[in-house]
Amino acid sequence: MTPQSLIISLRDQNPLVHCMTNFVAMNVAANVVLAAGASPAMVHAQDEIADFTPICGALTINIGTLSPAWAASMLEAARTAADKNIPWVLDPVAHFISAYRKSVAQDLMALRPTILRGNASEIMAMAGEAGAGKGADSGDSVDAAQDAARALAQKFGSVVAVTGPVDFVTDGTRSAQVAGGSDLMPKVTALGCSQTALMGAYAASGPAFEAALATLAHFKVAGTQAAERADGPGSFQMHFLDALAATQPENLAAAIL
Repeated sequence: MTPQSLIISLRDQNPLVHCMTNFVAMNVAANVVLAAGASPAMVHAQDEIADFTPICGALTINIGTLSPAWAASMLEAARTAADKNIPWVLDPVAHFISAYRKSVAQDLMALRPTILRGNASEIMAMAGEAGAGKGADSGDSVDAAQDAARALAQKFGSVVAVTGPVDFVTDGTRSAQVAGGSDLMPKVTALGCSQTALMGAYAASGPAFEAALATLAHFKVAGTQAAERADGPGSFQMHFLDALAATQPENLAAAIL
């Protein structure tokens, strides 16, 4: 299955995606998933996990605004997804900034996410390497994180996506890079977090490596198109949603190196 065929499958299936994301990202992530052609649900109460997660096409977990109650829900949802063979995506936002956050991220990683998505500093730290991350922002290059990404993919059986100016994705054997986007993208809050949610939609529609690759390409293509119309970060966000909806299968190939 190719990224081009996956975007068609996603829009045909309109998969329901269980998005456990942070307070900052909820609205942005929901709009991104909707614009791309899938259906998001921002459910996080632990009492709902057993009923809700099994009916979803995929689960996505973003630990941006972590709390003990949310951590418990996330761990239960990840276990449920693993038990039911539901693909799930982990975004370990700034997991290196506190012992608590690191512990939760490691517990989630031990459950072997289908896809691990993060910036270079997050991926390097997950692999036990020293990095230069500052909060949720990466201080390391994507190139510097490639070996860590391959090691994590081989150890956990996960596809690992490293995001940056040129994205990198690997399953431990295969790898690919994705280019494009815009310098305005980091200036709009939660776009990275929303990419995790969209990655779940693609994972519900096809194989993990191709799902990660298609998501990265979809974002790069939409970012490039939105930047051509935007006057700044505010109008960029509006045009980005329009561009996600307008992206066609043939557009994705242009972003994949």
